[in-house]
Amino acid sequence: MNRRVIGQGSHRGFLIGMAMVAILFSFTSAVAEDRPPNIILLLLDDAGWGDFSCYGQQHFHTPHIDRIASEGMRFTQHYSGSTVCAPTRCSLMTGLHTGHAYVRGNREVKPEGQAPMPADIVTIPRLLKKVGYRTGAFGKWGLGAPGSSSDPARHFDVFFGYNCQREAHRYYPQHLWKNFEKVPLDGQTYSAELILQEAMQFVRDTQDQPFFLYLPVTIPHAAMQGPEEFVAPFRRRFSQFEDVIGRYAGTESRNPIAQFAGMMTYLDHQVGQLDALLTELGLRENTLFLITSDNGPHREGGHDPDFFDSNGPFRGYKRDLYEGGIRAPLIARWPGHIRAGSLSELVCAHWDLLPTVCEVAGATVPQHIDGISLVAELTGRADSPVHDYLYWEFYEQGGKRAARFGDWKAVQLNLGKSMDGPIEVYDLATDPGETTDVADQHPDVVQQARRIFAEAHTPSPLWSFSQPKRKKN
Repeated sequence: MNRRVIGQGSHRGFLIGMAMVAILFSFTSAVAEDRPPNIILLLLDDAGWGDFSCYGQQHFHTPHIDRIASEGMRFTQHYSGSTVCAPTRCSLMTGLHTGHAYVRGNREVKPEGQAPMPADIVTIPRLLKKVGYRTGAFGKWGLGAPGSSSDPARHFDVFFGYNCQREAHRYYPQHLWKNFEKVPLDGQTYSAELILQEAMQFVRDTQDQPFFLYLPVTIPHAAMQGPEEFVAPFRRRFSQFEDVIGRYAGTESRNPIAQFAGMMTYLDHQVGQLDALLTELGLRENTLFLITSDNGPHREGGHDPDFFDSNGPFRGYKRDLYEGGIRAPLIARWPGHIRAGSLSELVCAHWDLLPTVCEVAGATVPQHIDGISLVAELTGRADSPVHDYLYWEFYEQGGKRAARFGDWKAVQLNLGKSMDGPIEVYDLATDPGETTDVADQHPDVVQQARRIFAEAHTPSPLWSFSQPKRKKN
């Protein structure tokens, strides 16, 4: 009798326990479905449009990046915020193009860092923190010197890496920064490995709440220095360059061709490690993963972008406003939302990423920005907004500006001499390599470009195309 009663009670307890587990599982599933997605933004440094094998690279392969592209969307007409480092990063963080952005060029301060953005500037991490995201940046900042009003630790919950883009010229630094703390190093440690370790720890520590992981890596910026394990196979493949020495910012590297291929292969390996961690933690399905680059390929440190066809079919390199200097890869994966293997020809730019991640996260999109959300395009909706035009201005090399409107591309050079000088016009539909200036045949397009240039530019006390006159001795 007692055994039977006990058995019945145990059975009832078992059923009640199972019901509670079912309710808990149902509740947990509902919470998981309601939880905003994690967002990872990987920004390469000076990788060209053609530096991933899914964009046509033939001399080395990027299988992990290619897999993410095959599982998501690859953009073919995406543009960087600028043609050099700091203004691109400002454009990306604030949703403004360089006609409106606070930072419009590389401006350094001593002993370390870049001139800061204002203390109250609105950035992606600040917007996402308001809706419950934990934010982390790991890599190169370049938008405010250590301790300044725009130190990265004032924007992100966690920062680890290079504050100063000048210090980031070296892959074996004497120090990095963790929040406001200077972390001494021995000058013998490859910084990219430390940065990835910190980024992955951030993911582990934050797996129970939505996070924004900004990963502005330094690869493959100017100094050609890769881990020998990854470089060695390319030394054999490209042995004809073994006597070539690449030099940059006090560094030297033998066979910079092999070094570049090894660096890119290593970066792809790191992407694989990060993606495997997402799978291990069960985060992959609820993570929007974005991969892009800050501008076109450089020609420094012995790197030969022509050998690698780094700018693909496009004219120009870093510091040019021709397509090769600003056309950038963009890959997006978001399982269940972005159709695998999809291709987008939407004309878009880095300043679109702020409204995009805000919409994904449920954050309020600021007014008076230049970006449009890409969420409709990513998810296959028919109501995707489009730009009237894209605009860039650049203050080096005599001053230059450019606009993309429809299939037309307008470029104006030597603005330091005259703001009314000639404007080049290219039809990208038939001439994506910008080989033939057709301005004489399309005066109406030239006038349209002048209207865009006037409309898109807001004067800045910090940035001017006019060149001060030199005093006579």
